[in-house]
Amino acid sequence: MSKFTPPPNADSKLNAKNSVSDVDFNLTKNPKNLVRGFTHLHVHSHFSLLDGLSKIDDLVSRAKQLGMASLALTDHGVMYGVLEFYNKCLDAGIKPIIGIEAYIAPRSLLEKNGKIDSDYFHLTLLAANQEGYKNLLKLTTIAHIDGYYYKPRIDLGVLKKYSGGLIALSGCTRGEVARAVMNKTEPEAREVLQKY
Repeated sequence: MSKFTPPPNADSKLNAKNSVSDVDFNLTKNPKNLVRGFTHLHVHSHFSLLDGLSKIDDLVSRAKQLGMASLALTDHGVMYGVLEFYNKCLDAGIKPIIGIEAYIAPRSLLEKNGKIDSDYFHLTLLAANQEGYKNLLKLTTIAHIDGYYYKPRIDLGVLKKYSGGLIALSGCTRGEVARAVMNKTEPEAREVLQKY
């Protein structure tokens, strides 16, 4: 039987010594404090096919070895590793941050025509609370059932509908915002940013 509980309960299971607010950031005393105050928010495991290599055990073990207080898991379009990640982080005294790196369809998730719809943007989404966790589950389910075209995709309409409790990061260079900043004029890039 799994000991999984929704993410908001994670804080109550962690020791007070693992709280970020309790970290002494004086680097002259302990250089590990620099790492302890840092959290990777864009992390892929072996569940990100052809992109991630690290196993959950290795990720959590390394984060603990470095004295990190928290760690995120944001696999590409899937949440296959979430239960294992959540439980192993709690066992290691690390706050788990659950997320995904979503594939955003260039038009509608229902449009699946040729090359234009086979392209996609990346958007990193993190659950800020239980509502966000449930919305991540809804989004990944919709992506796999309704939006699958080369990848499990969502669109901005469905993201807006299920955005409660989520934190969106601008993402990597495959993100729509990053592409706009690199390839468009400043007014066009601002217009793209406003969509999110």
